[in-house]
Amino acid sequence: MSAAGSPIPDAIQEEYYQIAKPILESFPKYRPPVDLFEFKESIARLQPYSKKGARLTNEQVEAVHSLCEDGNLFVSRADHPIYSKHIIKQLDLVLVDQNLKQGEIADVFMQALALRVNEFAEQPVMPVFEQLYQDVMVFTEFIFQDRHRIKLFMRRLNREHNLASHAVNTLAVGLWLFYAARSEYRRRDLDKAALALLLHDIGMCKVPPFILAKTTPLKMDEKEKLTPHPIVGAKIMHKLGFAFDEMKQATLEHHERLDGSGYPQKLKGETISKFGRLVAVADSFSAMICSRPYAAGTEPAEAARKLAEDKKRYDERYTLLLNHAYLTDAFRMAQSAQSTQSAQSDQPVA
Repeated sequence: MSAAGSPIPDAIQEEYYQIAKPILESFPKYRPPVDLFEFKESIARLQPYSKKGARLTNEQVEAVHSLCEDGNLFVSRADHPIYSKHIIKQLDLVLVDQNLKQGEIADVFMQALALRVNEFAEQPVMPVFEQLYQDVMVFTEFIFQDRHRIKLFMRRLNREHNLASHAVNTLAVGLWLFYAARSEYRRRDLDKAALALLLHDIGMCKVPPFILAKTTPLKMDEKEKLTPHPIVGAKIMHKLGFAFDEMKQATLEHHERLDGSGYPQKLKGETISKFGRLVAVADSFSAMICSRPYAAGTEPAEAARKLAEDKKRYDERYTLLLNHAYLTDAFRMAQSAQSTQSAQSDQPVA
């Protein structure tokens, strides 16, 4: 319903976004990047107002803001790719736009966090990290409001092999395990776990580019250049002052294995932290499902099964949870703690 009180047909909300004021204010003032539509109350229909990229006059700018204030300004959901690319630069806007569907919000988060990881990998310095940190906190606020929302991200795992996709996938899988393995937690526990999971592999940014770009399996001497990356990652985060326990465990232990066959410290059994064992499962699963030029990725259900069978190297408390989830189709539809309907990916956030 518009601010003036006229009802807006449900069909319009299905095909168009009703633009919130913070979203509009984030657009370029005179050249909005999307087609704008005005809701005509007299006929209860939308009509085109301006084309994307067209320059607005001062009078039109005022009119657009007035329409927005009255709840009568819309953008087509067909422009979602443009809309989402715009929002990912100001991720906190997803928490104020009540017309985005939950699946659309999840897509925006996936893109935004991947962007931040890439930026930080290119420049692992505090100013870049601060923007990544802010966006992770927006993400954890969204998840904290309803823990079942993590399933939205499990349904959107990226099968491409690159550092950013791997980081975001590991974040999703790791937080699902975080929730599945416990019933009580504090918000700060969630924040630390999320940040550590997203940056667990950040040491890879110091690996020679020619190795990361290889389209054939790595040779032994090339693999040896990868081995130090957990220590490198831990040093990067220590230098920035974010060497809290979860971060150290994630960066240093995600390649450790229960039987001592991992690296870089050859830790065994209980000498590997619980969180380190969780990250090891999330990291391995995320790596297994991604396709590489020389090998197709494993299907997620098959990857979960293989990890569950590898009891010598991986912690069963996590692998069995993941395997059971795929056996029972747990990620087919995200359930909501508030209502089943509101958590489906085609529903707006309340």
